[in-house]
Amino acid sequence: MRLMPSVSLVAACIAVPLTAQQRAISDSDLFAFRWVASPQISPDGRQAAYVLVTVNAKHDGYETSLWLVATDGASPPRRVTAGPHDATPRWSPDGSVLAFLRSKDGHAQIYLLSLAGGEAQQLTDLPKGAGPAAWSPDGKTIAFVTSTTPEDIAKADKPEKKEEPKSDVRVITLAEYRADDEGYLDPTEHGHIWTVSAAMPGEHPAKAHQVTSGKFDEEVPQWSRDGARIYFVSDRVAESYYYPPDNDFYSVPAAGGAMDTVADIDGPIFGPAVSPDGKAVAFRGWINPKAPRSYQESDLFVSRAGKATNLTADYDFDMGGGVLGDQAPPRGGEGSSPNIWSADGKYVMVTTTEHGRSNLIRFDAQTGAREPLTTGDHAVLAYTATPDAKRLVLTIGDPTHLPDAYALDPQTKRLTQLTHVNDSLLSKLQLVTPEDFWYTSFDGRKVETWIMKPVGFTPGKKYPLILNIHGGPHTAYGYIFFHEMQWMAAKGYVVVYPNPRGSTTYGQEFGNIIQYKYPGDDYRDLMIAVDSAIRRGYVDSTKLGVTGGSGGGLLTDWTVGHTHRFKAAVSQRDVADWLGFWYTADFTLFRPTWFHSVPFRDPQEYLVRSPVRYADSVTTPLMFILGDEDYRAPPNQGGEAMFRALKYLKKTTVMVRFPGESHELSRSGKPMHRVERLQHILAWFDKYLLGKPTTAYDTP
Repeated sequence: MRLMPSVSLVAACIAVPLTAQQRAISDSDLFAFRWVASPQISPDGRQAAYVLVTVNAKHDGYETSLWLVATDGASPPRRVTAGPHDATPRWSPDGSVLAFLRSKDGHAQIYLLSLAGGEAQQLTDLPKGAGPAAWSPDGKTIAFVTSTTPEDIAKADKPEKKEEPKSDVRVITLAEYRADDEGYLDPTEHGHIWTVSAAMPGEHPAKAHQVTSGKFDEEVPQWSRDGARIYFVSDRVAESYYYPPDNDFYSVPAAGGAMDTVADIDGPIFGPAVSPDGKAVAFRGWINPKAPRSYQESDLFVSRAGKATNLTADYDFDMGGGVLGDQAPPRGGEGSSPNIWSADGKYVMVTTTEHGRSNLIRFDAQTGAREPLTTGDHAVLAYTATPDAKRLVLTIGDPTHLPDAYALDPQTKRLTQLTHVNDSLLSKLQLVTPEDFWYTSFDGRKVETWIMKPVGFTPGKKYPLILNIHGGPHTAYGYIFFHEMQWMAAKGYVVVYPNPRGSTTYGQEFGNIIQYKYPGDDYRDLMIAVDSAIRRGYVDSTKLGVTGGSGGGLLTDWTVGHTHRFKAAVSQRDVADWLGFWYTADFTLFRPTWFHSVPFRDPQEYLVRSPVRYADSVTTPLMFILGDEDYRAPPNQGGEAMFRALKYLKKTTVMVRFPGESHELSRSGKPMHRVERLQHILAWFDKYLLGKPTTAYDTP
């Protein structure tokens, strides 16, 4: 057992000496990583269930299983399901049964596992699967969301008969008709709330009952304290991409019927939670401003009697966890958590992000006065509480530790580590603790960046540097494990990864300042970050590389079109042609948040901010890393367009395509592809920064 006060997990590991048996991290260490996901504490607070994610034997996917661990940290975790695709555990109110999702043949169904013993029993058998279980307070009923319709069930119940081949032609009428990592959408499918008896089903799945219907989706069902109603979130506006975001919080009788609006603001609602007395709702969200913003910071609200009060109007940081890394649990279930009420209704607990750190904060539900429950240089990824909120379990990670589960006593603020799923591997590795520093940009604005020095760093020696640019652009680097950065440092590079203007966790004004001028001044922030690193004396200014993904890919393209200082660049999942992006991305830019107008009326604004326009100026050897099924930043407008332009100009470039991969390639793509991606990136930098020979990128 290891007990820790609520201090920085990074600080806890800095003083640990390296041993002779330790080695540098490798690209293929990813195959051995284990991820803790979706923690759920039992009602009595004595144990927690969680999902363990591992890489499968073929390295082409992930396996998930359920585990239990005592919250006193006195005993090791034990596995309770065999997997290979079990997720989203949910405790029955008496703590005797776990409901969870088991995926087979592309659909997830709810299973029940009695902790008294025996095999898990299948509860639902719906043609289009079921979502996570929400237990009624008496433990007799489970609510869930499914896109299954009564017609689907009737069709499945009919005896098999020969059917005419179904057309595979798509008739598309909506502007948003496909989603990254999901594929093409069926506009006739809607997620609705159903209920099913929570009794152990035996040999045959139970019959489910539909509660809601219609042409809109219902999400995140939860029960009223008396079990009479079911709450849910819904955006009930057709083609809502024409309007500012505005989903609301509703309730419906548990047996079905007319819906009531519980909380409604002129803006979106996230993570709603009803107070213990049922008279208030706490949620994250924002009031839509009169003028659209590119970035909108979330606040914490409490709504009583239809009137919502902003508790964090004077707290200029983000509600919810939002630190960017490449080691969130892949395919491991949800990472965000709802707001949590104290038993007396006086406080609301929620994570916030400040300057690249994510911690759990307790807010006074009347005044908004805040008190940290965790502090330090780390990131809280997910959290769960007992019904009385006197005991919590969180997953926490930092730059040298993948996330593990911790128990938290909110009164003493004491953390107890419950899992050590990567300790054996990490103890063998020489991991780098990044240095955090702030620098002054061209306009006097303070910008934060991190530097990883190479493994085995020797003072007085000059090292090549890689500038690594985050995407978004409205996200943030911070205190979280980043395999990509660690491996670059292991390969002998200084790695600089800043949070330029436009990044989150620094306030509303800092995040939105790039509106209508992205890329632009953020590029200047990045160049000054490189200059600041060079002034430290250990960077070889003739061996500079730059890379980034998504919005960071766009800025990589932009950088090499505006300076010749970089000797190699790798652009990943990029945007190169804003006009093409407007027409092909999976989401719309119909509202003027990034551009003042639309490309067919004012193409000049799009052209001037498109990196491909500056292809003539590029002299840096440029690699493109692309996913063939990326619908967020489709390759044809990004690296593919830029590659074709550079080839026309007979410049040094190469395009590396990953079949079947979406925009999630670096975070939850096939493990073998994630590793090969790292290999290509470093091979390119090794070739042009270190002069290491390779023929892999030679033209036949």
